Amino acid sequence: MHGMPERVRIVEVGARDGLQNETALVPTPVKLELIARLADAGLPVVEATSFVSPKWIPQLADHAEVMAGLQRRPGVAYPVLTPNLKGFEAALAAGAEEVAIFGAASESFSKRNINCSIAESLERFRPVSEAAQRAGVRVRGYVSCVVACPYEGPIAPEQVAEVARELRDMGCYELSLGDTVGMGTPRTIRAMIEAVARHVPIGQLAGHYHDTYGQAIANVYASLELGMATFDSSVAGLGGCPYAKGASGNVATEDVVYLLDGLGIQTGVDLARVVDTGQWICGVLGREPVSKAGRALAAKRPS
Repeated sequence: MHGMPERVRIVEVGARDGLQNETALVPTPVKLELIARLADAGLPVVEATSFVSPKWIPQLADHAEVMAGLQRRPGVAYPVLTPNLKGFEAALAAGAEEVAIFGAASESFSKRNINCSIAESLERFRPVSEAAQRAGVRVRGYVSCVVACPYEGPIAPEQVAEVARELRDMGCYELSLGDTVGMGTPRTIRAMIEAVARHVPIGQLAGHYHDTYGQAIANVYASLELGMATFDSSVAGLGGCPYAKGASGNVATEDVVYLLDGLGIQTGVDLARVVDTGQWICGVLGREPVSKAGRALAAKRPS
């Protein structure tokens, strides 16, 4: 038992991971306002966009415009996803100071999602990570399907540890462990983190939990007990799970902050401002926030 961390860093993924699942195109000024509001709410990391081919993700085709329009707040990081060297070079040209690469712990998922094996995907990231080191750009690694895969079921914790270790050795300063299908429970999440932490220190690991089965907050709590101190979340729970029709995806930032506030763990995040931002962006998108804490807190306000 490590004991709970005194402070937790939240990586806000709503503007990238959240919006990329929206079918209606979100105008660039709306994305920029969302990013600015999230940074103003005290979130230390706000993922800005993804430098992937517009034919794969049309929603994020305006990545260069988003980077050009960012009002950077001092002390806030604005990482972008870069799936390959071409994406990295475009991100660097657009002024990115931190990038993320994403691998999978499941062979089937890797083949269907990025059209190559795990080993091939890692080889594809090597030049990105080398170029980033030369440019003084930080690299974060994502590992998806850390508990289960939509195509092949449960994933062995050792397999996750292996991918995480490779990404760390390649130069990733932190690894975000993604329960992509949200099937993890405190028991399976704990087993997975323990396996990974034998190879990569817990201080370099982050939890990225989907709430598809309603387990995300329980999984955050189980991870805190192991000493994990970084979590990815999405304002208003934006970003459905593309592998389960109608299912919720990312855990909501409001719910995570409400939990951490209740535990007396510092985040530097102003919950009321995140709730306002969640209400606002959902109004723009014409949908309801899926955050339980967000809805409850918004309902208590005088209208």
